[in-house]
Amino acid sequence: MNSMVPCQILHLDLSAGFPAVHLEPGYQGLYVVFWWRNIPLGHRKIPESLLPLSEAQLTDLALQTITPTIGSYLLDHGFNPPLPKGCRNVIPAPPPDFATLQSLDRPLALLDQIATDRRVPDETISVVICTRDRPEQLEQCLRSLQSLTVAPTEILVVDSAPRSDATRKLMAQFPQVRYVLESQPGLSRARNTGIAHSCGDLIAFTDDDVVVHPDWIWRLMQGFHNPNVMVVLGLAIAAELETESQWIFESRHSFNRGYRTRVFDAQFFEGMRYCGAPVWELGAGANMAIRRKAIEQVGEFDPRLGAGASGCSEDSEFWYRVLAAGWLCLYHPTAVVYHYHRQDMESLQQQMYAYMRGNSAALLVQFEKYRHWGNLRRLLATFKERTLSLLKGLFKNPTAEQRAERRTVEIELLGYLAGVGFYLRNSARNSAIALSDGKSQAERSLHRYS
Repeated sequence: MNSMVPCQILHLDLSAGFPAVHLEPGYQGLYVVFWWRNIPLGHRKIPESLLPLSEAQLTDLALQTITPTIGSYLLDHGFNPPLPKGCRNVIPAPPPDFATLQSLDRPLALLDQIATDRRVPDETISVVICTRDRPEQLEQCLRSLQSLTVAPTEILVVDSAPRSDATRKLMAQFPQVRYVLESQPGLSRARNTGIAHSCGDLIAFTDDDVVVHPDWIWRLMQGFHNPNVMVVLGLAIAAELETESQWIFESRHSFNRGYRTRVFDAQFFEGMRYCGAPVWELGAGANMAIRRKAIEQVGEFDPRLGAGASGCSEDSEFWYRVLAAGWLCLYHPTAVVYHYHRQDMESLQQQMYAYMRGNSAALLVQFEKYRHWGNLRRLLATFKERTLSLLKGLFKNPTAEQRAERRTVEIELLGYLAGVGFYLRNSARNSAIALSDGKSQAERSLHRYS
């Protein structure tokens, strides 16, 4: 697991050719992301033992990696990313059409039209960044937004229940960014406050531990050409892989959902509902845009969920409601951000505990709202899987790596159980709060536009 830590991240634009690849001193492997101009095509992890690579070897490796993505862009069918397995009524993707792809003349060059297509819907877009006591990371995020090739209508920073005035002071360096204070903690509350104070037809969210690609905004906007799309989610690439914890997160829990476009629709939702639609596989809330109309259709983010409350899953529970209402969610990997994973094991373990806590709480919230029994099946199946994994090596003499793996599973299982307890303690009280919040947010929005 740790044989490639630290790992050098290398971004290669294939339109500039195939250079020889060498490993910088101090690194134990490469994480190569292949691009064609501004279009990400795939990545490959290369251990030190296989380096250096000649131009011919790199060309062969790149072609193996990027062929599925090229096929998904240039062919009418085939090369579609597979849907999650394990549930009935899910129609598999057609087999890849290799013959047609091989017959294309200079297929990479055909991507130039996509790379240079700057058409966007005639809609306004607001950017909302929710933050709490991380001014150094926030500054890095805000500086990346200054390089956007298409400027948003506005940028808002929502300061969520800060323990100091460091974030407010930072904002003096960014007079073009609007500062909004949310006195109550919780990521859902912060997101809802950002929505209430924003004016865009579309609202893009990113996190303070992210830097954005210069084309981020116009790529997100392109995802809304279909009026039935209510949510667009983009690609999140690891910004660095310098520590063991960052490598473990990227290997086990990555935000990267691949390089091929996915449309999540009624077929996906109904086919997966029996076993609990895995909406967390759609993307990441750190790279997300929604239509304001979606809020009108399905409501705001549930304040019981997310960081500062259950731990996470406020975003995926919102996507669940969008799909349940019959709308579309689009995974649009040309909209790219770079995420800085937790740098130490203690922070990673806290994150995994929060993620599992939020996931189990969200499944119960989804069951509460829709009585879709697949959510309870998913809850029990995940608990069973983690428990069996924990018991499997109980009587063996584990290696150091196996002990670390076992500790990770323990933390995830404890978090999962804690999420059930959190839901039972907070469901009734926070349902009332959610209704109150919804009314107050609606009143603020009405006041803003009256």
